[in-house]
Amino acid sequence: MVVREPASTESPEQVEERLLVAAAQEDPARFAELYELNFERVYAFIARRVGDRDAAEDLTSEVFHKALANLSRFEWRGVPFAGWLLRIAANAIADRSKRTGREVAVYDPSELSEEATAGLDLEGVEHHARLFRMVGQLPGDQRDVIRMRFAEQMSIRDIAGKLKRTEGAVKQLQFRGLQSLRAQLVAVSIGRRSSTKVSRKPGGKDA
Repeated sequence: MVVREPASTESPEQVEERLLVAAAQEDPARFAELYELNFERVYAFIARRVGDRDAAEDLTSEVFHKALANLSRFEWRGVPFAGWLLRIAANAIADRSKRTGREVAVYDPSELSEEATAGLDLEGVEHHARLFRMVGQLPGDQRDVIRMRFAEQMSIRDIAGKLKRTEGAVKQLQFRGLQSLRAQLVAVSIGRRSSTKVSRKPGGKDA
């Protein structure tokens, strides 16, 4: 009698990620692929908590440097690689908070343990990463206003001073930017629903 191994429960995305991690552990040059896949997730996670673009960029760079330096220690146990990166990011934010004496909204590192990471809201992280991508595609002035207003939490008055615009002009840029983001999110939502309906379409005379 032939005994078959149980079917893998990994999704195609998980299989691809596991192979990319293994390849990067063998050849650090392949880490660039993991960087490209996870940059926006990590940046969005950090930016929402530190509220400062320069600090978010510095911490994101620090996270990937640490990840590359410690990649050989990463063991694949079914937990998403992004979860491991977010644990590093959480610790980096906590360290910065201690250095600057500024409290930030961040997960307690214990909540990002390996066991807890399996239940981490990566879908929420991905949603914010998608928003950051969309913001990056806005026209220059709209993009700057949205980033300063919501990522850096600057006031309308401060933004107006920095951009040398009137407060009314800044409000208009904010309004147009949010309108554009809302339209993009609606389009993505409709596209996903259509895709789901097609993939679940039952067989039969109407198929």
